[in-house]
Amino acid sequence: MRAWVKACLALTALGMWLGQALPAQAQTSDLVSKTAFRVCADPANYPVSTEDGSGYENQLAELIAAKLELPVQYVWFPQATGFIRNTLAAKRCDVVIGYAQGHELVQNTNHYYTSAYALIVPMDSDLTEVDRLKDPALKGRKIGIVAGTPPAAHMARNGLIGQAKPYNLFVDRRVERPAIDMLDDLQSGEIDAAILWGPLGGPLVKADYPGFKVIPLINEELPPRLFYRITMGVRQGEKVWQRQLNSLIRRNQDEINAVLAEAGVPLVNDLGTEVLDLSQ
Repeated sequence: MRAWVKACLALTALGMWLGQALPAQAQTSDLVSKTAFRVCADPANYPVSTEDGSGYENQLAELIAAKLELPVQYVWFPQATGFIRNTLAAKRCDVVIGYAQGHELVQNTNHYYTSAYALIVPMDSDLTEVDRLKDPALKGRKIGIVAGTPPAAHMARNGLIGQAKPYNLFVDRRVERPAIDMLDDLQSGEIDAAILWGPLGGPLVKADYPGFKVIPLINEELPPRLFYRITMGVRQGEKVWQRQLNSLIRRNQDEINAVLAEAGVPLVNDLGTEVLDLSQ
């Protein structure tokens, strides 16, 4: 009988030890690859991420991977409905390079830049001095807008929706390219102005539409806000990996800024009230 009691006590002690040890191991290891920097990315989101590696998020991935002394390994999936579920949450990859701060589907790192939606107009138009959507100069103009994005609410408030041309938001960019279609329409005169997320529109203009001006919309006084802080996204609960990336972002911010500035991403301060000039 005593032997049986001792055995039970021993098993209980072992169970208590395992109950303490296993969660600690999970907390420190995370489910992150130790042999590659595994990136979840859209293969056709030019100029942000591309399967041929020419996007500026590809360059940021290479930068972080080099600091980790690991090769980059991609898991490609269209950045539309189901993107996180089929990539990061499925544990097929470990980081999304660009993700808006505060989104509940991921755990955010510290933000590494802030940007805003932008009004894009031809350099030779009479709209180059417009810096807010309530400007009377926009009345009666045909403006391109991605349906369902925050600037649409401002357009509606200012009576600009009636003549707007909408473009789809959730698409597979391998077969549909709303941002490029919008800028092509602006170039052809089909629309008078375009409104795009700055980190998409700015690099597109710099690379392919040099006759356009990009005006970050930082002067809107009413909600919804048009500026967002951009982070790297990791799986919920992977605190060790999050802290490691936070450290890498902090120590390499200047190099990150250089990649973004070279790409043409419009950068604003953390409050979204001032456009930053990193060329100086």
